[in-house]
Amino acid sequence: MLRSTLQRYPLFVIVLAQLCGTSLWFSINGVWLSLSRELGLTESDLGQLTLTVQAGFIVGTLGIAVTGLADRFRASYIFACSSVLGALVNAGFVITAASPPFDLVMRFLTGLCLAGIYPLGMKLVIGWTPKHTGTALAWLVGMLTLGTAMPHLLRGATPGLPWQWPLLGSSALALLGGMIILILGDGPHLPMGTAKAHLRSGLAGLRSPRFRAVAGGYFGHCWELYAFWTLTPLLVTREVLRMHAAPALIPLISFIVIGVGFAGCVGGGRLSQRFSSQWVANRALAMSGIICLAYPFLTWAPPGALLMLLMLWGTSVIADSPQFSALAAAAAPREFVGASLAVMNAIGFALTIPAIWITSNLWGSQGVWVTLWLLPGPVLGLWSMRRLDSLED
Repeated sequence: MLRSTLQRYPLFVIVLAQLCGTSLWFSINGVWLSLSRELGLTESDLGQLTLTVQAGFIVGTLGIAVTGLADRFRASYIFACSSVLGALVNAGFVITAASPPFDLVMRFLTGLCLAGIYPLGMKLVIGWTPKHTGTALAWLVGMLTLGTAMPHLLRGATPGLPWQWPLLGSSALALLGGMIILILGDGPHLPMGTAKAHLRSGLAGLRSPRFRAVAGGYFGHCWELYAFWTLTPLLVTREVLRMHAAPALIPLISFIVIGVGFAGCVGGGRLSQRFSSQWVANRALAMSGIICLAYPFLTWAPPGALLMLLMLWGTSVIADSPQFSALAAAAAPREFVGASLAVMNAIGFALTIPAIWITSNLWGSQGVWVTLWLLPGPVLGLWSMRRLDSLED
């Protein structure tokens, strides 16, 4: 009975589960101010913890591609198991936060589990809603964005409680997400692969010129996106202090700056129906690149104006992501869609590591000027996407 009810609204169920599962991703960033005060951690430590999650995600996505898990086993099973394990290791950080290197181990394992949530969520969407994939993936990535922002909201909603509670809240959400996906099951439109898969299965998409062009745009997008999300509480803190406002506003405003990307994803999905996924991806990437270039030259502007600009940046920086996924899914070999997307994600997230490392380590000496280090992402991404119009598979 419950399964049949959920299967009437599969997209809603999948994106809700994605919201719950991906709340694990930046769970540490949401409580960063409390952690830094209590444990004496620095911005460089924040970068290191975030990088460790990214590294775990990369290893996990490569593992999925090498073993063929994404195309040999039910996506709903992998998603549910990853959500449960991710909830447990995220909660484990509460115990190990003051005990390096075990804190990094827990964050690495969290990233490993996320590799079974985000890419498999994309496959679930394709399996349930093969038509209007760009729109469906827009909702999925929009929920990823809200999931990323959720720890900031949990921290802002619990100002008087210890930092451990928001982390445990993220774990509870992940458990809920895994449960509802397990009940929903797999969609009918993508059969489970039967042939033994190898890494070359995931690399098969790279033989397509169109897939390579889309992947290049996605790689530039990744360089900018996660470093921006890492910098968001630091950029917001600067403006809140300039306004002489209460520090309790920092996590709430950080949630808005990141979470407003949901509107960018959904709005971009609707525009993709009228124009195309390529049209939306190019314009969103160009807008975020322009803001990336302009922002450090506008530090003289009123804090309120800069916070509004950050919200515009938060909207555009993620709006292209679902369109890249839709374009890549269309260009990838049908029998290896899951593995191809996993490899693309792995390479893209590998590029987030130097971007996060550079910006978090240089923040103390360069301040807002570190945003210029993000500019190569949009520039190179747009250059790669320009080749699409002249390419054929």
